[in-house]
Amino acid sequence: MADAFDYIVGQPAVRDFLRATVVSDHVGQAYLFAGAAGSNKTLAAYAFARALLCPKGAKGPRGGGCGACKACMRVGNKNHPDVHYYEPASATGYLVEQIREITADVALAPIQGSRKVYIIDRVDRLGTAPANAFLKTLEEPPEDVVFILLGRTVDSVLPTIVSRCQIVPFRHIPASEAAAIIVQNTGANTEQARWALEACGGSITRAAAFLNAPKNEPMEFRRRILDVLGSLRLADNADVLDYAASLVEAIKLPVDVERQALEAELEENRDLFEKSVIRQIEARNKRRISAKTAESQRVLTSVVRSWLRDIMAVCAGTPELVINTDARESIDAVAARSDVARVTRALRQVDRCDEALAYNVSPETCIDALLFETREVLL
Repeated sequence: MADAFDYIVGQPAVRDFLRATVVSDHVGQAYLFAGAAGSNKTLAAYAFARALLCPKGAKGPRGGGCGACKACMRVGNKNHPDVHYYEPASATGYLVEQIREITADVALAPIQGSRKVYIIDRVDRLGTAPANAFLKTLEEPPEDVVFILLGRTVDSVLPTIVSRCQIVPFRHIPASEAAAIIVQNTGANTEQARWALEACGGSITRAAAFLNAPKNEPMEFRRRILDVLGSLRLADNADVLDYAASLVEAIKLPVDVERQALEAELEENRDLFEKSVIRQIEARNKRRISAKTAESQRVLTSVVRSWLRDIMAVCAGTPELVINTDARESIDAVAARSDVARVTRALRQVDRCDEALAYNVSPETCIDALLFETREVLL
């Protein structure tokens, strides 16, 4: 029977290390998972959390949790009250207030499990002031707390943080290998796997979820984005505003579904928890909604960026490098009227859009500007 660690694809050394750690009961209190985007660090962190919180996780020979108990199911669904995920709250990185929230929460007892797990993403964006607020807690956490920090490289993380962690290196997974893994795990074809990888910033885990989502909604969202991009060359200003509004609504739809599900779950179990626990769950749910919104926004900008790169490939005389083959007509049409320099300017606008969204600028404003400036630069 597969355990949580079996799903850490492309990282056999990490998988074996984490399984041995749980089986031998030599679990440390702070780990730094270091690897490039798309190397499955987040999936590995949740697999480790599942193994640590499963009542049967360390008793069997495999150590990755039973996969059937309430704890395993909740960690897998990312709604276990003792597993906390954080990412930078601002475009400049972590805020001191975020770290104070973590350090205050660490002092509280677990709600349902025997441990609490804190997954702190992009720890390379933990600046000096937030890091100083975090150091004592990281150095001397309660015995029932495990920190899993995620960073791009060891060198990008402050040495004072690195020195307090056990480093777990993740290998870079080439795009061809990543696509093959997705094909194997989803049943999609290679072309679809490449589309999903582009839309998900190279993340194998997110790309697989993208392809396996109910009603094929993420792929429909991707198709809608490409249709809008292909229509820009014939659009007037009113059309562009309508396109932007439709994309904003498409972003909000899965977020609203997530919010309703979380609110229903909390209401159903409200009588089981004290008020302090309810506040913790509400704060966690708020973070999940924010993360879901940011993920949908990233899909939008990733698809636009991928489409522009395909145009650049055609302009540069390397059409064989085109990824979005189902949008080949619009790619060729724009490439015939553009050049590498103009596409480069359009790509810079996508970067500016990402930055503005990170600073919590209105998504409507950001997407309006992105579509207008893409049209002006390319068409």
